[in-house]
Amino acid sequence: MPDHPDYVLSNQAHWTQANAQYTDAGARASWASEIVTWGTFKAPEERVHALPDVTGKDVIELGCGTAYFAAWLKRRGARRVLGVDVTPAQLATAARLNEETGLGLELVEANAEHVPLPDATFDLAVSEYGASIWCDPKLWIPEAARLLREGGELVFLRNSTLSILCMPNEGQIQRELQRPQRGLNKLEWLDSAEVEFHPGHGDMFRLLTQSGLHLIDLIELYAAEDATDHEYYSYVPAEWARQWPAEEIWRARKG
Repeated sequence: MPDHPDYVLSNQAHWTQANAQYTDAGARASWASEIVTWGTFKAPEERVHALPDVTGKDVIELGCGTAYFAAWLKRRGARRVLGVDVTPAQLATAARLNEETGLGLELVEANAEHVPLPDATFDLAVSEYGASIWCDPKLWIPEAARLLREGGELVFLRNSTLSILCMPNEGQIQRELQRPQRGLNKLEWLDSAEVEFHPGHGDMFRLLTQSGLHLIDLIELYAAEDATDHEYYSYVPAEWARQWPAEEIWRARKG
């Protein structure tokens, strides 16, 4: 068994439990989607324009969970799509759906901070609430850069810095600041025993640059006017997210 840090083990336990609650039926519904969407309020990629053309590309999803996002990219024309996740239960669900659909995804059990694959293997690395918040950015971002070919891109979704500053340690997001931005990075949530990483914009920009990646877009996501509260992730009401960006997508290119 790999010697994972404590925060990885805590998150692994959380996602093992979440997978049991979510069930294959819930994952199957996500896999069946005909469009790529982003985040809590399902912003369509056709409106967001966060992804490059994936046709014929080799793609890795870091922290893939049940791999619905990987499945969307495969259907979108990617040549090879490989999902990495540290939670066996999540990967087992992904494997069952992969077999049902015959999409031919590849699945690897590993911590996205240390992926057992060769350098310069992929054209695109993605993370939609995977490694992007559950892994130490000082480890997973250089690892993503290592896995990318020259000219390859990293695209990841995370909670916005503003939403984290307005988020108490438990309960719903507030309109007032709840924590300082100075030193913002590792957060341990009291109501779920999860550990997440949320460095501020400046720290994230410098980390990308130090990893050999240059930023080409930063997209702030708002809830649509007709959006309703998410049935599961209710910590950010749609009413809040219509006024302030609850999430953000970073897009960077290697070289």
